[in-house]
Amino acid sequence: MNTTWLAGVVLLMLQTPAHAVEPTLDAPAPAPFEDGRYRNIVVRPNKDGVLKKLRIGFKYLLRRKPAYTRPQAPIPVQALTRQALLAAPDNSLWRLGHSTVLIKSRGAFFITDPVFGQRASPVQWAGPLRFHQPPLALEDLPPIKAVIISHNHYDHLDQDAVKRLAERAEWFLAPLGVGDTLVQWGIPAAKVRQLDWWQETEIDGTRFAATPTQHFSGRGLFDSNATLWASWVVIEPDWKLFFSGDSGYFAGFKQIGERYGPFDLTLMETGAYNVAWPVVHMQPEESLQAHLDVRGRWLLPIHNGTFDLSSHPWHEPFERISALAQAAQVPVTTPVMGERVDMLEPRGFNRWWEIE
Repeated sequence: MNTTWLAGVVLLMLQTPAHAVEPTLDAPAPAPFEDGRYRNIVVRPNKDGVLKKLRIGFKYLLRRKPAYTRPQAPIPVQALTRQALLAAPDNSLWRLGHSTVLIKSRGAFFITDPVFGQRASPVQWAGPLRFHQPPLALEDLPPIKAVIISHNHYDHLDQDAVKRLAERAEWFLAPLGVGDTLVQWGIPAAKVRQLDWWQETEIDGTRFAATPTQHFSGRGLFDSNATLWASWVVIEPDWKLFFSGDSGYFAGFKQIGERYGPFDLTLMETGAYNVAWPVVHMQPEESLQAHLDVRGRWLLPIHNGTFDLSSHPWHEPFERISALAQAAQVPVTTPVMGERVDMLEPRGFNRWWEIE
């Protein structure tokens, strides 16, 4: 039994935010910060309590996870090369795994939450193991204009990947406090831009805005919520993109849509959900509603298909979001890992997960 990963589940449950300040969502406001900890704007009442969270966590510790949480056949991956990426047209996007997405615009490349390690874990000898290899090795990436980081959890912030990107990436965009971590890891402070919610920055004509999510942070037992979590808006002359990071469903999505929408494409968290975590992760029905709230056109579900981080069948997020989107007449694209997506005209969904 993988007790290191299971202990991590308990840690996650204990760190789930139980309190929040309650300002209005009518006007954008900085992230609430009290007693050295960040807070969500609005969180559903925490009915579980710590003891119930512990009981749920120890259920994972005391039993093996079902086999269906991992694929039993190889996941299809379309291999990439640096040459192919450099030759690809602008306004292209490639999903590399989990929440790692590579974007090309006006000859420059941006990457979200780059995780290339074999495990989403503090150590590489235990923890959730990848279902598939990345479509290309990290060292084969082209020069990166900016690395965009949503928060500091291990399945989104890969220390080894960040260190190896230090020389080839021009900029690192991060929520407040996460940038300090990057500097501690050796990233030059001059390359790091830290943003609060609703703050913006511009890089060579590309506009970035850090926007709220309803989540939490922490990489150990004692740093819960010491750094901020965020979603991101990316605005180019030809398109607008929304990257959700991790979030429970909340009214902030509608506010983001009112301020920055509509979006040509949303990279929306759809996976690794659990009924025990309603505050910090969305069920597929909520992911679809978040897409509608931010006024998205095409939906690309992320946060799935790479790591076993919950107890649902590994392919369930794809099945559920596809059915929901079809019923709501929302265009959804589900590219194979490494497959090129046209940002302006994504192709329809491909049921690549039907491999067993």
